[in-house]
Amino acid sequence: MTQALRKLVTFEDFAAWRPEGGRYELHDGVIVEMAQPVGDHEDVVGFIARKLTVEFDRLNLPYIIPKTALVKPTQSESAYSPDVLLLNRPNLVNEPLWKKESTVSQAASIPLVVEVVSTNWDDDYYTKQGKYESIGIPEYWVVDYLGLGAKKFTGNPKQPTISIYVLIDAEYQVTQFRGSDRIVSPAFPELNLTAKQIFQATSLTS
Repeated sequence: MTQALRKLVTFEDFAAWRPEGGRYELHDGVIVEMAQPVGDHEDVVGFIARKLTVEFDRLNLPYIIPKTALVKPTQSESAYSPDVLLLNRPNLVNEPLWKKESTVSQAASIPLVVEVVSTNWDDDYYTKQGKYESIGIPEYWVVDYLGLGAKKFTGNPKQPTISIYVLIDAEYQVTQFRGSDRIVSPAFPELNLTAKQIFQATSLTS
């Protein structure tokens, strides 16, 4: 659940206001306070971040996964805080908002974004998918470990699903992964990971 503070602001206003504590996003001029994630959500986020870090470290790629950086579509007063944001460090010198606002807006800076679905699942499947596509982010994962999304995303009956959107001719094409399906990631073609392994991250601390 999210709580929206209904006052339209610019990104500059939002960046100047954003406090150290808490997690906030800007959705078309509306400041949205993101709810504290539950433990299972954090387990999944941490597991994915660890697996991706191991892989890009193995490949000696110049990537980082920041803690609180924002993604800003250039055509709207929005700024998102992805669950996992992979950044290409060499391009950060070209990001005018990086040094002061830890914010990126160029596709060359963002090889991959991951959102782990919570109760506001429509933001991940609809709003953010459209915004990330407009930026030109080449790969976007929606990890729905509870199968909360609509049936067209999670199947009938609904089940845990990972939707991977890949940019082809400036538009996202989606492939869905469930159960023992091996994740197919253009960013990491040798990644040895199944959907089930990601979903089982919630049971590692139970």
